[in-house]
Amino acid sequence: MNYESYYTSLALPSWAPPSNLFGIVWPILYVLIAISFSYVFYQVIAKKRWPRVLLVPFIVNLIANALYTPLFFNLQLPLLAAVDILIVLGSIVWIMSVMFRRARWVSVMQVPYLLWVSFATCLQFAILMMN
Repeated sequence: MNYESYYTSLALPSWAPPSNLFGIVWPILYVLIAISFSYVFYQVIAKKRWPRVLLVPFIVNLIANALYTPLFFNLQLPLLAAVDILIVLGSIVWIMSVMFRRARWVSVMQVPYLLWVSFATCLQFAILMMN
């Protein structure tokens, strides 16, 4: 499926970014996610420094993040994609809150991710209402 053609075929708000911006922003965010999440998984699984339950918000986030593109673009289910992006957003806040005392830098590295997903959530709901 051509994601760009589907995105541009939708009624979009005037403040919607061009489709090629997503291809610039997400790789940067994925690097931040990979570094910070890997550190947490390493501390929990390899070092056994932190309890396994600490991984729950990270796993929720990874699953919800992975489901968004198939829901929105492949299956073209914007309502389910909207629910999914709320889970992504909530899990980022959850991650930031559980990590703040253990490894503050992990929380700080989520700020760009939080800002982008907050914007994307607003965009998702605008698209949902307009289409």
